[in-house]
Amino acid sequence: MTNQSKSKSIINVGIDVGKQFLDTYIHEKQIHWQEDNTPEGIKRLLRRLSYYRVERLVMEATGRYEFNLAEAAYSKGLPVCIVKPLRIRRFAGAMDQLAKTDKIDAAVIAEFAVKVEPEPTPRKSKNLIAIKSLIARRRQLISLRTQEVNRLGIMGKSLESSCRRIIKSINAEIDRVEKQLAKQINDQAEWADKQALLNSVPGVGKTLIYTLLADLPELGSLNKKEIAALVGVAPMNRDSGKLRGKRRVQGGRASVRTVLYMATLSATQCNPVIKDFYNKLVKQGKHKKVAITACMRKFITMLNAMIRENCVWAY
Repeated sequence: MTNQSKSKSIINVGIDVGKQFLDTYIHEKQIHWQEDNTPEGIKRLLRRLSYYRVERLVMEATGRYEFNLAEAAYSKGLPVCIVKPLRIRRFAGAMDQLAKTDKIDAAVIAEFAVKVEPEPTPRKSKNLIAIKSLIARRRQLISLRTQEVNRLGIMGKSLESSCRRIIKSINAEIDRVEKQLAKQINDQAEWADKQALLNSVPGVGKTLIYTLLADLPELGSLNKKEIAALVGVAPMNRDSGKLRGKRRVQGGRASVRTVLYMATLSATQCNPVIKDFYNKLVKQGKHKKVAITACMRKFITMLNAMIRENCVWAY
């Protein structure tokens, strides 16, 4: 470390990211300013931060709006922490911070950086970002197609041809997106291997494979309890004193859990292991929704073990 960097003040920075603006707050200096969320605005922001030694640069995960800022900060070697908005909201509630403006939000995020000391978020490869974007686009197109299919039965024959043209166009676009996805995944050897293993399992389709690869990179590196909790299919206790509450599933990654639910419904029909397990639970008197949740847990732990042991499906 140079003498110049040693003399710089250590700071924790909170940034409230919006579509148009970036509100920045330096906790130690109690300084706030606003920049445009544009390449020029990001350059000005990082230039101003270069006069300090940044211990943590914390921002919320907005889905898209923080990407350019995070990439620019990573390229400058800054310790970027991207946290879930829910963690910030809960922290603000614990601090009795009820008022909400962009400046206050940035100050709360900066205080979160100091008090909680979140771990830096690993930088995502450009290939991973591209894959996640393609998966999101595919999900949007499938949603649009479902809307048009639902309209077929209610719009009348005069508009039926219009709906079918739109559906045909959407199907063609989905095919183009899936081809791009396949190319991106094949270019990443580790993902191509995981895809081959997952593709061997009855009941696992493209949607589940793409979702697991993009939204659950920990698959294969955790034990069965950890992966179930991460997805949100692990039963949680709700006990207090003599009260023994019902076990419920909660939390986890909603995007993965939603797709896993649909895949499990299919697996109860075509996957012999999941089918037998489901029928066994139903015969024991379990409610069908409880049985499906248990099957989801078994399904994801089974896929996790396959990736960890690097073995294909065998029954």
